Amino acid sequence: MKIHESAEDYLEAILRLSEKNSEVRSVDIAAMLEVSKPSVSHAMKLLREDGYIAMDRYGTVTLLEKGAVIARRIYERHLVLSSMLQSLGVSPETAMADACKMEHDLSEETFEMIKKHYYTMGGKEVTV
Repeated sequence: MKIHESAEDYLEAILRLSEKNSEVRSVDIAAMLEVSKPSVSHAMKLLREDGYIAMDRYGTVTLLEKGAVIARRIYERHLVLSSMLQSLGVSPETAMADACKMEHDLSEETFEMIKKHYYTMGGKEVTV
């Protein structure tokens, strides 16, 4: 299941925000991703049409199972890659930024081998 990188970013943001707040709104997503509210509105429309999210009449955004699967996959990649980079001595800020770039483009095979190697070398396991 392949979707655009920006859609993955929106789904990951919704997941991360939902872990902190009971309600996720477009304004929260815009703030987290540092994008405009119209950009979020357009993305939410597309994600809703494709069955990744639901929105109620109050504007609360909820991940549907299809969207949650992708969000968890991307967020796990983000956590593992940023932790691995930090264990190599990369600053937390740079590790987070680089993980954002890497998380979308790695094949599943490569990511699984990185994760296996990282955990074998004593890296802390992440849970999503």
